Amino acid sequence: MQTTTEQQGAQPTTIEVHKPASGMQKRVLAGGSIGQFIEFYDFTLYGLSAVVLSQLFFPGTSALAGLLATFATFGVAFLVRPLGGLFFGALGDKIGRRKVLFITLLSIGAATATIGLLPTHATIGAMAPVLLVLCRMVQGFSAGGESVGAPAFVFEHAPINKRGFWLNITLAATALPSVFGGALILVLSSSMSSEAFMSWGWRIPFLIALPMALFGLWIRAKTEESDAFKAVLAKEQAKEYSPIREAFAENKVRMLQVIFVMGLTAMGFYFLSGYFVSYVQTTGKLSREHSLLANAAAMLLYALLLPIGGMIGDKVGRKPMLVAGSAALALLAIPCFMLVTSGSLPLAIAGQLLFVIPMCIYGGGAYTFFVEIFTTRTRFTSAAISYNVAYAIFGGSAPFIGTFLVSQTGLSAAPGYYMAAAAVIVFLLLTLTKVPETRRRVG
Repeated sequence: MQTTTEQQGAQPTTIEVHKPASGMQKRVLAGGSIGQFIEFYDFTLYGLSAVVLSQLFFPGTSALAGLLATFATFGVAFLVRPLGGLFFGALGDKIGRRKVLFITLLSIGAATATIGLLPTHATIGAMAPVLLVLCRMVQGFSAGGESVGAPAFVFEHAPINKRGFWLNITLAATALPSVFGGALILVLSSSMSSEAFMSWGWRIPFLIALPMALFGLWIRAKTEESDAFKAVLAKEQAKEYSPIREAFAENKVRMLQVIFVMGLTAMGFYFLSGYFVSYVQTTGKLSREHSLLANAAAMLLYALLLPIGGMIGDKVGRKPMLVAGSAALALLAIPCFMLVTSGSLPLAIAGQLLFVIPMCIYGGGAYTFFVEIFTTRTRFTSAAISYNVAYAIFGGSAPFIGTFLVSQTGLSAAPGYYMAAAAVIVFLLLTLTKVPETRRRVG
């Protein structure tokens, strides 16, 4: 039987639990995965459409300046993610994960659909990019809660010996939007004239976000809070309780560790999902269709390998996966980026596939570590703050910095050097400081 340690300052214990998953647990896994798919579909779609959006919302400048402006708008959503994480994290620790996840999923779906309805610069001038930024801010604020709430919800229902596998199934759903979105854009752009696609075809992928969100809400309506959270909620409601104050009082060091650990995944994932499509077009000089094809292959491999990384992490621990993954990223990042911008479709695919492998090794530890390190009573708040700070600093800036580095250095693989340097820093943090092993901790 599973036991928990919830007293303030107490160290979580480790126990073995082997029970078959219940129907409720499976519904939670499905609901969490669908929510992650929709959240990252909304975010990834912007990156996949960056070249088109730069022409529609930031015209009158050079192609490079328009793309930089588009990626700067991409980063705006990440700047408000920590605020969303703070708000929804505290709310989720006080009233429940399930209620918060209803709000976040609906709002992010509505904001994405609204982008599909926006008039362009040719219609309303400077107000067009302003409205685009506002939609991105709503997306970011909502994602600040959804991106952590869904994994935390799944984590608290998962069998203790399969947490890594379950969490990485949930996070693998974040890769599929690139495959789905990329294929949808490819079909639309290939089946209509360039004029029709630029006029209204690009809107279709954004508009379907709302019905997808409503489907996710239907799945989540069939779930309930975990027993561990219900016990914490019953106890904390009897006294004055501030999740934000408790999170900073108990978890300052752990939150800092999560910022660096998740920062590397944020950078790598958004290079892969939010940058490579435009990077291959502008720097690698391949067509939109070829760049979408290469990226879809890489994201599909990511979705397949990430749960395997989680399974291995359940066997060997989170920290060995983090150390091995960061070392592999440090060694392979530069060659991968050189292949991606070679100008050859087979080499561009090979470079992205090769980049996926160390990302999934690292993710086999990281995606469970960031919620497992915190106790139930402050898990949502602590994880949301640190995760979203990491994604704001390292994830949201990755496409902009990558584009900027290429333009300033003239070196096509410059973003790879940036990625490799970050991996070295994280490797040193993992090996030289007291980053704990969290596998099968309870609390």
